[in-house]
Amino acid sequence: MKLPQKLQYGCRVLAQLGLRYGQDSLVHIEDLAISESIPANYLVQILKELRGGGLIISRRGKQGGYALAREPEKITLIEIVEAVDADLLNHNFDDQGHSGSRVFYVWDEIGKSFKSKMAEYTLNELIVKGADSEMYYI
Repeated sequence: MKLPQKLQYGCRVLAQLGLRYGQDSLVHIEDLAISESIPANYLVQILKELRGGGLIISRRGKQGGYALAREPEKITLIEIVEAVDADLLNHNFDDQGHSGSRVFYVWDEIGKSFKSKMAEYTLNELIVKGADSEMYYI
């Protein structure tokens, strides 16, 4: 499956905000861009969409920045997709021709299953907690 770059960036920035959830300070866009290796000018657009989707809050000014709107456990992957790349959830096939209705049915069922599975996962599963959470052995 090819995950759109914009969605990958959205998940990564939300994971970074989730890591800092509950802290009193907001996170500056420059810090988010550096920590997740996302171009800052592209991140502005993604953050706007995440804010529009009700997933983050923002404040302007010197003490401004970004934070999650609610706990990471209460943000589902489907909400992230809907905010950043809702087209991923749409299907573009019809039921024309001899086999069209069957093809439509099968792919529609797969789409429903995909949406259902995304609703099961939360942002919390994307957050890397602590330096030892991903340990590699050689």
